[in-house]
Amino acid sequence: MTKFQPPGAPPAATAGPGADEAGTVPLTERQLALLHRHRAHPHDASSNQVFAIDLRGPLDDTELRSALARLIARHPLLSARLAPGPDGPDGPDGPPRLHLDPARTPRLERRTATGHPPTEDEAGQELDLEHTGVLRTVLVAHGPAHHTLLLVMHRLVADGECAGLLLADLLDAYEHGENPAAAPRAFIAHTTAPTPRAIPDNPAAANSPGHPHEPGHPAAPQTLPVTPRQHALLLDALAHHGTGRYVEQLFWHWHGPLDTGRFTTAWQSVFDRETVLRAAFDWNHEPRVVLHDQVTADVVHHRAGTLDWDDLLHQDRLRGFDLRAPGLLRATLLDDPRPTDDTPTGDTRATGDPRATGDTERATSTRVLITFHHALLDHWSVSVLLQEFYRAYLADGLLPGSERRPDIRDYAHWLARQDTAPARAFWSAATGPATPTTRPALPGPATGQTGWGRAQARLSRAESGRLRRWAAARAATESSMLQAVWALLLYRTGGAHGPAPVGFGVSVSGRGIALDAVERLPGLLMNALPVIVRIDPDHSMPRLLAQLRDQALDMAAYEWVSTAQIHEWSGRGADEKLLDSLIVFENRPRTSPALDAALAAHDIRISPPQTLGLHSAFPITLLASPGTDGGLLLTAVHDRTRISDTDAGRLVGLCARLLRELPSTHDESTTIADIVAALPEADLPRMTDDTAVGLL
Repeated sequence: MTKFQPPGAPPAATAGPGADEAGTVPLTERQLALLHRHRAHPHDASSNQVFAIDLRGPLDDTELRSALARLIARHPLLSARLAPGPDGPDGPDGPPRLHLDPARTPRLERRTATGHPPTEDEAGQELDLEHTGVLRTVLVAHGPAHHTLLLVMHRLVADGECAGLLLADLLDAYEHGENPAAAPRAFIAHTTAPTPRAIPDNPAAANSPGHPHEPGHPAAPQTLPVTPRQHALLLDALAHHGTGRYVEQLFWHWHGPLDTGRFTTAWQSVFDRETVLRAAFDWNHEPRVVLHDQVTADVVHHRAGTLDWDDLLHQDRLRGFDLRAPGLLRATLLDDPRPTDDTPTGDTRATGDPRATGDTERATSTRVLITFHHALLDHWSVSVLLQEFYRAYLADGLLPGSERRPDIRDYAHWLARQDTAPARAFWSAATGPATPTTRPALPGPATGQTGWGRAQARLSRAESGRLRRWAAARAATESSMLQAVWALLLYRTGGAHGPAPVGFGVSVSGRGIALDAVERLPGLLMNALPVIVRIDPDHSMPRLLAQLRDQALDMAAYEWVSTAQIHEWSGRGADEKLLDSLIVFENRPRTSPALDAALAAHDIRISPPQTLGLHSAFPITLLASPGTDGGLLLTAVHDRTRISDTDAGRLVGLCARLLRELPSTHDESTTIADIVAALPEADLPRMTDDTAVGLL
């Protein structure tokens, strides 16, 4: 369970008298400013925040009320009502105060679902701060086994930074309850919450807060401030715990002998060497990264035929991680069944053959699954760690040397020294005042689907080579081509007829910074940056490519800035999106020929790792992976509640089609209008709306 602090509140507001029991507390200057705005514009509901929790299955009404009561007992400020000062409005203590009554459970209002999203129906209703208080709870019934719980809160007591912590506490109180043996209750399908603000521009450098070290007591672990990127990810992950959000998976085939003991020892050696693998999070007071001295590597080996691969992937993702505990990376091994007489040697597909022996040393191949949390690691980091692991495995499991630097401590120091003023000026200009089209599909009905899906399309070696040559002749890359094609689809689905801006995200490594050996630094440096580009239908494709290329060069100097900071600097409101999709062109370190040769000397061959895609706040992520055959694989990882499997397939298929056809266009005589005109509306994908806003 966690505690939160109101905007601008001193510690006494959460820990002193009046916060842990009934009483009153004074308003801070920031709260008084919010109250003044509320009274000056009584019908402006922008001071309200709506948290939505989707409940599926039988609803335990008594337990839900009990969970709300426990939430308020844990966070008494949620029981606050506005009261005049003790000496009246004109006395020395005249300013209003917050009256706390944590024993008071808010009335659970009930609604029947309408045609509008429930958050829209409730967000616009004014809160009666003097009588109802700072919190309303509304239960919206969609059917006998489907409800939405809405918490409407005033920003006097909770801003976006608290969103994930509050939801995590409420979900914990409801799902575990006071009577675990009771009948099954509704499960949490998903939650939505306001996007948190970025933490201050220049976080303090690393320190060891808490209590000074005393003889006879172990020293407190060293801590670091979370980065703005981590801050947003952490809160969003807490708001969606149990869903697999930000849990990443990477797998490959290990052909040849595999010594499980040496495999485990090698990973332990990497854990001992790399600080990031011994890190965890703490958010009791403010979110921080906690660096532990020791952690045991989590490695599990399953024999062939004991588990279904797809079930393993699904359950492993949903298992997630305890973000408070170090070791946010684990390895799972699953032996492939031995080939039957009619299966060619080297075919590593699982056949489910019950005759498989599962003998580790004799298995034809083993699938290796690496699971990690994106709040600490990115794919670039894991590629670096894998090379360290292979070196350790080849050295009988022992990695020579002590802790390697630079590490995440050095990155935290570097980030704290950065002057954000130039970055603020750049991104304020780059985002512009106009509202961009961000949805890569036409508005559509509800999908009727749940979970996450993957849709794929492939360019052959010949098609990919032709595309690369065409792009290179125009000083562009395949990545630029993919961005240009995505921009065209956004423009087409936006329905504009003249010049108009479109917005999408691009993934950058975050390692183009002036920090020695940063390319070997494992940690969360990879970032998602918004690209806002103005599409003019009268311009040519090469002109659009040049525009994207120049913008990428300008962005490179500020790729360490988080999307939440950029959104704040753009001056937009929380409901104004800069991007709704992300493009990831895979670019990470690969094993060297020398390392491949060293493995081969031990009769070991490693297939190229495959990523399964990140389930994030973006409903669509387009992954582009260069194939081993020289082709290009496009994968759309999509939220099936927003875009169906069929429409995701249509979307990725259109991308592949445009990439194949563009090399046939005439540079200056073919305009963007000509290209998008060849995309009839019947071929365009559909996508349902969503009220949740993500700034990650």
